[in-house]
Amino acid sequence: MTPAVTASTVYLCTAFIVLFNVYVDSQDTDAQLCKMCEGTVRQDSPVWDFCLTKGHIRGRCCFGNETSNVDAIIGLDLANCSISHVEHLNNSSTAFIIDLSNNPISNLSDFIFQSFSHLTHLLLPSKLECPGGNASWEKVEVKNNARICKGQKNICNQTAQMSWDCPENSFCSPYGPGFFECICLHNFYGYKCMRQGEFPIVKVLGILTGSTVVVSSLLWFTQRRKAKNI
Repeated sequence: MTPAVTASTVYLCTAFIVLFNVYVDSQDTDAQLCKMCEGTVRQDSPVWDFCLTKGHIRGRCCFGNETSNVDAIIGLDLANCSISHVEHLNNSSTAFIIDLSNNPISNLSDFIFQSFSHLTHLLLPSKLECPGGNASWEKVEVKNNARICKGQKNICNQTAQMSWDCPENSFCSPYGPGFFECICLHNFYGYKCMRQGEFPIVKVLGILTGSTVVVSSLLWFTQRRKAKNI
């Protein structure tokens, strides 16, 4: 077996292990999020109505039916769960509807909804403001002790000056209510999208894989020596 084939095999195996661990971690996070509150999605909730035709229910989450988003959370019902503090809503950035109403939440950071570009329907305790402010939503209303934020606006279309905030060779893309990100145009990458050509993914993976193997070997050797001394 040639050194090139051996190196390629190591790279592929390491990449597989890393991806597998990421997948397992994401599944654990999903399980924790969907079980933050007892029971399942309430039958009288907007999330229930949405999920009837768009997905299937697991705990307090609604997962997509389509093959492309079968493991993606598209709805989240955490209403009336006695939640007083929310630090993050990991792995639910694919959600179209989230219900946090009827909870004693006193403060909610806008950054919690950063990257929630698909979110079109958000229910909050009535005393809280919609993330990004009213200007980030098509309609805001208070009904049944809940503040309802409907129709997230595309911040990139709200001002002609927005394009100035993205560097050359990039474009503005929505990144949640009140947020945007700059994405490099095709064939550009790197800091401020200044580098042209294909991103050297093979080279980068090679460096990362090599570093991982070296560090793992050193740790294994060190622990082995300690075990022998004991």
